[in-house]
Amino acid sequence: MESNGGVPVNIDNTAAQQAIGAMLAAIQVRLEEAARIARAATACAQAGSVNEGVTLALDIEQGIHDACRLLDAACFLNRFTVPKSKT
Repeated sequence: MESNGGVPVNIDNTAAQQAIGAMLAAIQVRLEEAARIARAATACAQAGSVNEGVTLALDIEQGIHDACRLLDAACFLNRFTVPKSKT
């Protein structure tokens, strides 16, 4: 398989697919944590503590950032894998 620059890329397909699976699982963990924080922030706001809710919501940013970078890495690695044949 060759990359876009025409340079051959040798990658173990099984290892790449396992790494991608691990990255997707890590994305799920970070997004679930972000959702938990968002629920807590919403509860604070609904209880009248809007400032506390916003302060809590700011903790979502790092998890979302990490999830985006993991998605970038998974997509990049996926470009170099050979799709499994459908039999």
